Amino acid sequence: MNLVYNIKDKPKFGQVLLFALQQLLAIMAATIAVPAIVGHGMSATAALFGAGIGTLVYLLFTKFRSPVFLGSSFAFLGSMAAAFAGGVSMQLGYLGLILGACFAGLVYVVIALIVKIAGVKWINKLMPAVVIGPIVAIIGLSLAGNAIGDLTKGNVTHAVTNYVVEMVEGQPVVAEAVANVQNASPYLCLIVGLVTLGVTMLCSVYGKKMMKMIPFIIGILAGYALAAIFTVIGNATGNEAFQIINFSLFNGVKVFAVPDFTFLTAFKGFGELDGAYVLTLLVAYVPVAFVVFAEHIADHKNLSSIVGVDLTENPGLHRTLLGDGIGSFAGAIFGGCPNTTYGESIGCVAISGNASVVTILCTAIMALIISFIGPFATFLATIPSCVMGGVCMALYGFIAVSGLKMIQGVDLNDNRNLFVVSVILIAGVGGLTVSFGKVNLTTVACALILGVLTNLILGGMKKKNA
Repeated sequence: MNLVYNIKDKPKFGQVLLFALQQLLAIMAATIAVPAIVGHGMSATAALFGAGIGTLVYLLFTKFRSPVFLGSSFAFLGSMAAAFAGGVSMQLGYLGLILGACFAGLVYVVIALIVKIAGVKWINKLMPAVVIGPIVAIIGLSLAGNAIGDLTKGNVTHAVTNYVVEMVEGQPVVAEAVANVQNASPYLCLIVGLVTLGVTMLCSVYGKKMMKMIPFIIGILAGYALAAIFTVIGNATGNEAFQIINFSLFNGVKVFAVPDFTFLTAFKGFGELDGAYVLTLLVAYVPVAFVVFAEHIADHKNLSSIVGVDLTENPGLHRTLLGDGIGSFAGAIFGGCPNTTYGESIGCVAISGNASVVTILCTAIMALIISFIGPFATFLATIPSCVMGGVCMALYGFIAVSGLKMIQGVDLNDNRNLFVVSVILIAGVGGLTVSFGKVNLTTVACALILGVLTNLILGGMKKKNA
């Protein structure tokens, strides 16, 4: 595609700050969602700091030639939960997060060494455009449900107590179950999300110069402003249906606050460490790392098609793997979350036409700084889900379309290619997942495995018949 700024280009300082803020807004929601889902007191700001550290490590290993941000990986949610399973103390659990990320990083290091020795041609043969193209499309499509689900949600919740009957030692006992629910009108949230999407699209298509390059910032600000107006009306009238933004998060916010870094708690857990727990972590993290490796290749093939440079050749797949694996481990030391290359970041590059690595570097530094600044971090946390849902409709859609572009040169009149693409798309859109104990093969991983096998089987048969 036609880029405004290529990988080595350096926009003006003011522009870089705006571009970096846009990248940060694109990756923010998912990055801080992972520690919130895992719980156990994990810090969102520490995860953001860890993502910044992981991205800096990645940039160093890739010699500043790959413009993508690393954020908290959802693929390791089950692995992170295993670190706290079985009554494990918080100290040992936090230590487990770091050890688990270390094991996952070692998988990347081993694969990187193999790639360094054997080259990448075998990977290109194993995963040609007919396989990678639809896989990239599935990465975008598999996230579609998240974007649509967010479109009708705000971020104001109310605690609601329900009384349920539980069986205790065979006897029914009435217990309280407290749940957080939102009363904001889904229709108002939908309006906010669609306004966000509309402004983003208009800026990207009809905007001039800078406006065309920062459509997400303008779209998010427009959606936030509309949500704020609804919320003010709701607060003034006592109508919860209008309360979309949770302004109460600003209460008691400190201007400067040090995040609760993972290693500070983890150091206290060494005395509880034993062989059985280490083995549990090994089983929980290592298989997932192989799954994420497949997504790593798909992400970099997608990014390569956008920037016009084969990143598996320059700087090399071994470098991107080392950067991802070691960056993931470094990020977990501070935030507890293994990192991965973010599709949201790639989509941002595609839509804005800005592939400058300087922007990614500035984004990483900005993430480090913001994690210490309470008001700004809180502002980002108050951006309602419906606003991010509107933005992500564009982001995830661009990822899907980028994958479809990869198969433009593929002959779909050839039944072999047609079957490969069909199997991947149906497995991916259908949401095929497979579990082996604590190991979960994601939809993308299942679709990729089936696609590779289909391509090998039919390719082999064609050779034999020829």
